[in-house]
Amino acid sequence: MSGIWILLAALISFAVTALLGRWMVPFLHKINFGQTIREVGPKWHQKKNGTPTMGGFMFIIGIFLACAICIPMMYILAPENSNELILRNQTLTKAVGGLLMALGFGAIGFLDDYIKVVKKRNLGLNEKQKLILQFLVTAAYLAALYLSGVRGVTKIPFLGAVDLGIFFWILSFLGIVGIVNAVNFTDGLDGLNASVTFWVAVDFMLISGWWKIYNISLLAAAAAGGCVGFLIWNFNPAKVFMGDTGSLFLGGMVCALAFGIDMPILLITVGIIYIIEILSVVLQVSYFKLTHGKRLFKMAPIHHHFEMCGWSEVKVCGVFSLVTILFGAASFLLVIFGF
Repeated sequence: MSGIWILLAALISFAVTALLGRWMVPFLHKINFGQTIREVGPKWHQKKNGTPTMGGFMFIIGIFLACAICIPMMYILAPENSNELILRNQTLTKAVGGLLMALGFGAIGFLDDYIKVVKKRNLGLNEKQKLILQFLVTAAYLAALYLSGVRGVTKIPFLGAVDLGIFFWILSFLGIVGIVNAVNFTDGLDGLNASVTFWVAVDFMLISGWWKIYNISLLAAAAAGGCVGFLIWNFNPAKVFMGDTGSLFLGGMVCALAFGIDMPILLITVGIIYIIEILSVVLQVSYFKLTHGKRLFKMAPIHHHFEMCGWSEVKVCGVFSLVTILFGAASFLLVIFGF
């Protein structure tokens, strides 16, 4: 029974997102909500100047509607003595709380995008403003987990359930903020963030399904469906960008999926591309300061480095997706054989 609702969530999210593009892309054009391309970026990206942004609203609406319809129905129609009966307290909090966290990050992204569009510049909120708002959203989510009964225990392959105590909350706080911004850094090429996140969501859907955590599977399926629906409009050449509205929302969703199965450590492997992207920025900035002007990469984040090496945007998306698939498969095997 749960499998039907998981599949339906993916279909609803895909259909709503894809169909919304037929209205939202022309609407964003009409109100002149176009992206201002960074002058320091690859020069060939200047042709994308004015491409509508904030398209992330398309999959945000699609994912939210899919979850709002399918999660309640999965609960209502679950037989009382079925093996598929959902753990009604903690896992519901993790699913709904995770979705709300993602919406909170999406709201921060919208504010950032809106400032960019109105002022016609590439910089919106400053770093301090962004971090303060992200800290508040992260703290609210972790507080919800604590109130639902989570007590610092996390699952680690081959070690089982490990009680990290207070360090769980510290690491979780820093990890969520870090991953959300890492997903944001991954949004720099047509179709890149949506394609990578699709495979991340698929992997979490399979892992949560293996453990019969069906509402997290449903959340992951909705995220995967939304990403595919968005790719119809965002694949190279992109007709719309997701903006920080979409990329910060997806960052929140990825974190919600990992914490929903009590395995945030999988963000390191399943989200390997996100980790590489943010590390490339940290290394570039650090190396630049230490060497007084030298660069480690031709450009950071690292997807721009490969562009500068002659890779097409489609090739970068394909290779990064393949890496995500391979590390996702390895993560799934860790779950199967590590517990």
